[in-house]
Amino acid sequence: MHRVVPNIVRVTLTGAELSGFVSSGPSDHMKVFFPDPSTGILTLPEVGPDGMRRGAEGVVISRDYTPRAVRIRPNGATELDLDLVTHGTEGPASAWAELATVGDGLGLAGPRGSRLVPQGIERLLVVADETALPATGRWLELLPADIPVTALFHVVDERVEGYFDEAVAARLDAEWITHADGHSQLEESLRSLGRIDPGTFVFMAGEADILVPLRRYLRHELLLPAEQVSASGYWRRGIVNLDHHAPLDPSDPD
Repeated sequence: MHRVVPNIVRVTLTGAELSGFVSSGPSDHMKVFFPDPSTGILTLPEVGPDGMRRGAEGVVISRDYTPRAVRIRPNGATELDLDLVTHGTEGPASAWAELATVGDGLGLAGPRGSRLVPQGIERLLVVADETALPATGRWLELLPADIPVTALFHVVDERVEGYFDEAVAARLDAEWITHADGHSQLEESLRSLGRIDPGTFVFMAGEADILVPLRRYLRHELLLPAEQVSASGYWRRGIVNLDHHAPLDPSDPD
């Protein structure tokens, strides 16, 4: 493992269980199961004909993450990189990432399916916070090199700008917003882009409540169709383990 930027740790996983692992979409996600920080015991759900279900014993702790990179080593072993945003040792995922050593175990499930890069895309617009930087990196790697990318990043620490390597960063026309009232600046910056043409695909991911008014602007003021906007709440302030499959805005689902 190594620290990519001060608040993002990259963990490389390997093991025979990863053989055949595939992730083809830029925003694929998988369940990552963490040990109970109070006991150090990793409890996995039971798998049956109806899918996964909580076992009778132990505490199952899971979070959703985007696979950052997958590669096959010369010896045939599969390696999987996960980038975890850290905030001290308060939460189970952050605590594990901060304290992990070689040989520590995790449980993985998924991805269950992949949504590929849309055909015919002419431009990508990204609106994201730290939690969506791994998915943004996947987008940049999977897009054709001649597709322009505009990005609005709302982040806690300005040092996170070093997350992307130079080659990837060179593709970005990016604005990094770090001040306390960043959510207002984020909407202002999005509106300042003006009309968004049909060839532009919009990928938005991060804190759900911040994204709600941005999605409303795109869908109801600019009248972008649902297939042109992917908006996903990766987390919601005050909610533990948010189900990001749920509608971002329950009052206005697609």
